[in-house]
Amino acid sequence: MTDLSRQTKANPDDDTDFLRRAIEKAQATLNGPKPLRPLTPSINQLQFRYRTKDDELERRLRRPPLPSALPPKEEEEVSALFKKRGVISKYAREQVSDQDIQRLKPLTWLNDEVVNFYGALILGRSDACKENPSGNAKAKKPLDVHYFSTFFWTKLEKDGYEKGRLAKWTKKIDIFSKDTILIPVNHNNVHWTAAAINFRQKRIESFDSMHEARHRVFKLLRQYVDAEHRNKKKTPFDFTGWEDYSSEDTPWQENGFDCGVFTCQFLESLSRGEETFNFAQKDILYLRRRMVWEIGNAQLRTET
Repeated sequence: MTDLSRQTKANPDDDTDFLRRAIEKAQATLNGPKPLRPLTPSINQLQFRYRTKDDELERRLRRPPLPSALPPKEEEEVSALFKKRGVISKYAREQVSDQDIQRLKPLTWLNDEVVNFYGALILGRSDACKENPSGNAKAKKPLDVHYFSTFFWTKLEKDGYEKGRLAKWTKKIDIFSKDTILIPVNHNNVHWTAAAINFRQKRIESFDSMHEARHRVFKLLRQYVDAEHRNKKKTPFDFTGWEDYSSEDTPWQENGFDCGVFTCQFLESLSRGEETFNFAQKDILYLRRRMVWEIGNAQLRTET
């Protein structure tokens, strides 16, 4: 007890020094730079966000459902197309035979010929819209898109950019001037999904009716974009602000054979700049017959 009292008395300035240092630190803090204010949205910003969400919800609810069947005359055309033999239709470099068109009957998996013919129709509509812009200001104009055939993904995945000679695929096309690049993806010959390089929104996109994670799609398409930019623009591609994107609202497939139809409809919707899809499993039978009519007439028809 005596030693402790003696030690305390031997250092009378300890408390004073401690208080002085504490005051100096407090003054330095007060005189230093002020911390950033937390980012708190204003009332107007919050109102805008909720109004935007409400507008999107209202737009989706206002969008009419797809019909259950084509008009009677067109239903007759579809039935006749299924009975036709030989080449059913030709468009650009694509053609569909009587055996190919049978794959649009229920419970059947789509092949490359059907998917690529449909992709050619999507690309043709985009090109025609650029050459002959619609006079209807209210009509939603299709995007400026490019469609890569089903063989693009096979080349990219198996051989890569250089060995697959993918630079030749775009000798006459600047993909970086497009709104979106549309790509059907065949996964090991058991499943179709849709992918897109969305230059407008800076996204590598994957839409899968089975809702599987497609990290390989994102990785390989990023590699492709960079390699193509280095080849054509002589610099690395700047991915600042880009994201890998898939939507929880992607319609679900409820069987093992409709993935090709889902994929074609994903690509068609994306070509029109749609952010959501207005079809579901219940619409697939109708969409199969609509695709038969579209292929037979080499013309897309849409209900939006």
